[in-house]
Amino acid sequence: MNATAHNTINVVSAADAVSLVKSGDRVFFQGAAMTPNVLINALCDRYEELSDIEILQIHTHGDAKYTREPYCKAFNLHSCFVGENVRKGVAAHTGDYIPVFLSEIHWLFRRNILPLDVAFIQVSPPDKHGYCSLGVSVDITLPAIQTAKKVVALINPRVPRTHGDGIIHVDKIDFGVKIDAPIHLSPLGEPSEIEATIGKYVAGLVEDGATLQMGIGNIPNAVLSNLMNHKRLGIHTEMFSDGLLPLVEKGIITGEEKEIKTGKIVTCFAMGTQKLYDFVDDNPIVHFKEAGYTNDTAIIRQNPKVTAINSAIEIDLTGQVCADSIGAYQYSGVGGQMDFIRGASLSERGKPIIAMPSVTTKGLSKITPFLKEGASVTTTRAHVHYVVTEYGVVNLFGKSLKQRAKALISIAHPDHREALLREAYNRFSIC
Repeated sequence: MNATAHNTINVVSAADAVSLVKSGDRVFFQGAAMTPNVLINALCDRYEELSDIEILQIHTHGDAKYTREPYCKAFNLHSCFVGENVRKGVAAHTGDYIPVFLSEIHWLFRRNILPLDVAFIQVSPPDKHGYCSLGVSVDITLPAIQTAKKVVALINPRVPRTHGDGIIHVDKIDFGVKIDAPIHLSPLGEPSEIEATIGKYVAGLVEDGATLQMGIGNIPNAVLSNLMNHKRLGIHTEMFSDGLLPLVEKGIITGEEKEIKTGKIVTCFAMGTQKLYDFVDDNPIVHFKEAGYTNDTAIIRQNPKVTAINSAIEIDLTGQVCADSIGAYQYSGVGGQMDFIRGASLSERGKPIIAMPSVTTKGLSKITPFLKEGASVTTTRAHVHYVVTEYGVVNLFGKSLKQRAKALISIAHPDHREALLREAYNRFSIC
């Protein structure tokens, strides 16, 4: 079932391609913008003839009907991140979550802890040498295709050909399915007034020559929009979106002071608009690596002034950060927050930053006396340095429990400070 000739792919229908999967197999799905939904849906169509199929993924887009009845009778999701499309399934126990750092997922494959039978991916057509690009999702896909027994690929001319390590030769693809369709888009949102204020505070912490890590969303974009007067910034991140583009166009992001891949934007996946995908297509300044590289603390720390910008669902008065669950409800995943918080801490003049609004959309304080029952500690209080809300910036590094509580209360929403002070008094005798 390998390629019938050098530089060609055995092209079949989606139904024929997914016939490689048999009951009891562990199947990997590439994620984010590259989610191979045509293959996923074709596999789900076989639910009546299959059983005990384990699905392994991180963050996919599109309909995840394998987590719903009647499909979940045949499929069992084990996800290393919980995105919106599988959240209900995990909560209903038709799927499950694997707590793991993004930097360590590759070991699950390479150390044969979770060996893969089949990998479903989406790639560009092959070049003249027979190499296809994994596009904008190299992350854990590269180790997945290197270790899976069989590989099935959507061949899509809309997939950007990206530079770096995200390639696969046609000889490694058992079946290919041709499509011509856009990959998943993620339009930019408009930051709220609160998010814009937070963005200004965080931007004030960024030094010239810093190496940035940020995620996707309104707060990271608000930060980036406030960096137009900075100089010589670099990017080493697990992901990025459109917010970077104006800084590249204006020559603010140059990467000239980075130690690792000087002059390159280093990432393991990207998610955004078509403009972003056009930017990374055949662009040698953007270097896509696997997550085991981008998120390796030993690599991150070698860059100067690493400034890692992450978010939280809630923070308790001692600085413990919950960023992946709402109480016991699994909302997202550990992801790469700890990888970059630690990497920034160890970087020369680095700054690990947790940035969040002071209250939830329901007006509840996100700075709390205690984390909710069942909540996970994504980042420990010993790792947390800078915390930013729309009410200011505090640095918890080197502060005692009492000092931390006072500092965090100072940037809580004014409506909640009195209650937080009472709780701090009861716990720490703070007046």
